[in-house]
Amino acid sequence: METLNVWDLHCDALSKIILEPEIRFEDDPRLDVTARRLKSGGVQLQAFAIFIPGAWKGRPFEAVLASIDAFQQRIASRPDVLPIRSRADVDVLLRPGEQRIGAMLTLEGADGLEGNLAYLRIAHALGVRTLGLTWNNANWAADGIREPRGGGLTSAGRRLVAECDRLGMPLDVSHLSVKGFWEVLDTARRPPIASHSNAKALCDHPRNLSNDQIRALIAAGGRIGITFVPYFLRSDGKRASIDDVLRHVEHICSLGGANHVGFGSDFDGIEEWVEGLEHPGGYPALAEALAKRYSAEQTEGFLRKNWLSYYQAHLP
Repeated sequence: METLNVWDLHCDALSKIILEPEIRFEDDPRLDVTARRLKSGGVQLQAFAIFIPGAWKGRPFEAVLASIDAFQQRIASRPDVLPIRSRADVDVLLRPGEQRIGAMLTLEGADGLEGNLAYLRIAHALGVRTLGLTWNNANWAADGIREPRGGGLTSAGRRLVAECDRLGMPLDVSHLSVKGFWEVLDTARRPPIASHSNAKALCDHPRNLSNDQIRALIAAGGRIGITFVPYFLRSDGKRASIDDVLRHVEHICSLGGANHVGFGSDFDGIEEWVEGLEHPGGYPALAEALAKRYSAEQTEGFLRKNWLSYYQAHLP
């Protein structure tokens, strides 16, 4: 791909990097997301999620800081990477001829903040720009989608949402319980995103969003990132293809979401891959498939502009 024109709002490369410090971001085969593959795939911005691996469970905020340090020292410090913290940084990324890859920090699960809003403020000051309240399980802020009781936000979680609003930090509802999803929609002042979730109507997995949830995100002005997790794309056990990704794009468009859908691959958080989308170098094939079905303007919206317009509005 000659130009950098893809925004991907979720990968888990940092979790691997803090577990194996010798991993090289340039081209290490243990990573799906590498600098070389981002360039070959035309990725203009990659979001790097902070997720606490099991080996760090007893030191949650230390794991958050270690992830931020790994991001700063081994990814953002590269001359071909531009860290994204503000709208001004996005403006630089969009300059004609700019060939650096934008890299933005997100937090997947509030567990690492240990119920301390000061830790949230520190993470924000260090560059974290979106907060996912949970992973699949319950934590101090809310229930995840796999928590059997299906609770919503705790009192502390409501205070967390309010502080994110004050800081200008968008919330991510991927992995959140259904009740928590609706409570965030009701209480957050800023439209939330689902960085890596698909359509439940096409694949009945708990992590996917119902039509009502998708419509609510659209009505709120939020965004939905189609993810490349094969078992979120199809439920029959067959290998997922790019056509399956397109089915989910089309379904969200049919609900009025043509300006609200993008991609959040979940690369490095998966052990199965979509055929032809095994790493970011597969994005040109996805772009080509989109271009056969949609206008150039719509295709650019899915690949970049829908995320771009959201973060231009909601970054500091």
